Amino acid sequence: MRSYVILGMALALAACGAAEAPPKPLTEAQSAALTPADLRLAALYERSCKACHTVTDAQAPLTGDRTQWDPRWAKGEDVLLASAIGGINGMPAGGQCFECSPADLKALIRFMAGRGQ
Repeated sequence: MRSYVILGMALALAACGAAEAPPKPLTEAQSAALTPADLRLAALYERSCKACHTVTDAQAPLTGDRTQWDPRWAKGEDVLLASAIGGINGMPAGGQCFECSPADLKALIRFMAGRGQ
């Protein structure tokens, strides 16, 4: 019995130390297949984000591609929101989502960055 307890403890400790596998890049097709679960957010995403965030030629980070989003996410969610509101590089202010509130933009950023909605 004692050996089972020790084995169980050893397995538990090994599991605690397991590192998360690094993210893998997504293809355009994988990115294009992603859609927010919330129907309203999905409609906003389809109209204002998807055209650029699922095509590598647009030079925007692909939706769901953590290899592209993680360095941006490290700058902070508020920095990403400010960039979305003001526009950045080729992206116009608000991503041309005229009906998006700051909360909508934040939810869209979270979705595209692979952080849920």
